[in-house]
Amino acid sequence: MPSLNKVMLIGNVGRDPEVRYLDGNAPGGQGTKVATFTLATTERYRDRSGNQQENTEWHNIVAWRQLADVSERFIKKGTQVYIEGRLRTRSYTDSQGTKKYTTEIVADNLQLLGRRDEGAQDNNPYRGGYNPTPAQASYPAQSQPAYQQPVQQAAPQTIDINVEENTDDLPF
Repeated sequence: MPSLNKVMLIGNVGRDPEVRYLDGNAPGGQGTKVATFTLATTERYRDRSGNQQENTEWHNIVAWRQLADVSERFIKKGTQVYIEGRLRTRSYTDSQGTKKYTTEIVADNLQLLGRRDEGAQDNNPYRGGYNPTPAQASYPAQSQPAYQQPVQQAAPQTIDINVEENTDDLPF
């Protein structure tokens, strides 16, 4: 019987991504890039008394290689993103020798949705007003699971203009 480990989240980044390199002795000297950041998802509902309630969950996101590069370049605190990935629980020993467990989402796909302060007209991705076009929006991981279809890009449209017959001034 097959199993499925899939997570889909839309939320706001809680802190700027922290980028590290593993395998420092790899060719090129830097190794594999990994970015980690937190993502907040908020559920809003009315309780039995009719009062508005809010529940925020914090998720630890891990992005590898190309997704780490995209995270480093375009994601800042407050950026709204869509993440597809899988749950991973791992253990480690803290400085006092206590065994700890952490659950994180390993990103397979990342889509930039904008920011909380989308009123800004600035399209510079380094200042946070970034609003990608559909062709730029999705950043799938380099190796996708077999059950996931690759992102299809629209074919470029071509326009034929016969210069010899069309001697009028063009409207643009």
